[in-house]
Amino acid sequence: MSTKYVFVTGGVASSLGKGIIASSLAKLLQSRGYKVANQKLDPYINVDPGTLNPYEHGECYVTNDGAETDLDLGHYERFTNIPTSQANNITTGRIYQNVITKERRGDYLGKTVQIIPHITDEIKRNIKLLGAKGDYDVVITEIGGTVGDIESLPFIEAVRQLRWELGEKSVFIHLTLVPYLSASGELKTKPTQHSVKALLENGVQPDIIVLRTEHELGSDLRRKVALFCNVDPKAVIQSIDVDTIYKVPIKMREEKLDEIVLSQLGLPLKHEPDLESWERFLYKFKNYNRKVTIALVGKYVELHDAYKSIVESFIHAGAANDCKVNIKWVHSAHDINVENVCDIFKDVDGILVAPGFGQRGIEGKLLAIEYARTNNIPFLGICLGMQMAVIEYARNVLHLDGADSTEMAPKTKYPVIDLMESQKEVTDKGGTMRLGAYKCVLKEGSKAIEAYGTKDIEERHRHRYEFNGKYTEQFEQAGMITTGVNPDTGLTEIVEIPTHKWFVGTQFHPEYKSTVTNPHPLFVAFVKACLS
Repeated sequence: MSTKYVFVTGGVASSLGKGIIASSLAKLLQSRGYKVANQKLDPYINVDPGTLNPYEHGECYVTNDGAETDLDLGHYERFTNIPTSQANNITTGRIYQNVITKERRGDYLGKTVQIIPHITDEIKRNIKLLGAKGDYDVVITEIGGTVGDIESLPFIEAVRQLRWELGEKSVFIHLTLVPYLSASGELKTKPTQHSVKALLENGVQPDIIVLRTEHELGSDLRRKVALFCNVDPKAVIQSIDVDTIYKVPIKMREEKLDEIVLSQLGLPLKHEPDLESWERFLYKFKNYNRKVTIALVGKYVELHDAYKSIVESFIHAGAANDCKVNIKWVHSAHDINVENVCDIFKDVDGILVAPGFGQRGIEGKLLAIEYARTNNIPFLGICLGMQMAVIEYARNVLHLDGADSTEMAPKTKYPVIDLMESQKEVTDKGGTMRLGAYKCVLKEGSKAIEAYGTKDIEERHRHRYEFNGKYTEQFEQAGMITTGVNPDTGLTEIVEIPTHKWFVGTQFHPEYKSTVTNPHPLFVAFVKACLS
């Protein structure tokens, strides 16, 4: 069977949840026995979000093959349990970079390079990459931004062209907002009408309209939208606000979104969606026996999306432990000082120190780690959080005064965190990064191997600096041991303090691999330790 395509666009406002609708549809089609892939087209000119400030774009999600991508790819993986790759995220920057490289190479044979056909052809080529090998029955492509934005016009034009090239093998879903005016007590469809009109002006007629709303939509309102927007009334779908994104697939099943899509693609229903494990997770999410409070210490906590995968990992791990994880957000640059550190953490059951880059907020992270270590509070440090744990231990236990990372203090006397020798001559941003999945061998008897249940693991990385192996023996004699090592390079991946209740630092990002059906073992073990 040749691959079918579904395109998801958005209108009226950004952040309506196109990624969640796309992920939910993928989950429903997958539960009916179809092989599905999700893809995100991002209209910004950055080649990838790797150099973006998290305040600009939220979390940068990393795939197994080392692609720095949009956070929606995290949703795709958490919903479908299928790893994504570079092919699942395409940016305007990468499209233009590819076209300009081809032009410099002479691929266009003296032609004038233009948006149409050269840019749109490159977009179409990238969209079809996932389906070209025949591994998927359906590819769901989400187009970032809002219809009418100048940035997304080339993408809209490209999928308009694709519709005619694909014929009956494609479906367009348009997600819009139906606002409620409390003064008049009315739901308003005019923004949706204008949004669809803008889409029509670009040559695209949506097949399905999904209406994001805070209130139930009556049949009259749906018929009105169908009439004004040229769609079947059955294809006007309500997406009402819910208390967790994981309810959206259930709501979309009730709205028969998957049935309508399959019908329009000319595909059989096969069987009813098998969502038993999903509903079991939702039951545990809602019906917990215990609560636990964990402090998340980071420097971007004003924007919770900066730590999206960590937040979702706590939801997964909480359900696995029959408990609700309450996150206490602690700003490492503004909230913590020597005088108030005890007050801030006195009511928490565990402390997670988040990843990040740069100098800002590290003193607050060091204070949080020292408090967790000296008060026997379960601790998980991720990436920079692990590096700060090493620095804190070097200063306060090994008494290496001024020990630091060469990222923060290039001339430190004790560079316990440093670049590898092979990295030191590289000057390009990102050139020194260790990105993507790397193997790790765990030490017998460690907290890590107890959590994973196996010696050989593979985890995703996104960092530049490493634990300096010259200090390994010194640390281990003082009580902080290396319990995870990269078998190819000998680099330290995990550190622990065995005498502590639960103190683990990971150089990798475990949060990237946590899904609804496979909660990450380290998060499950960490939450369990916090409960006890």
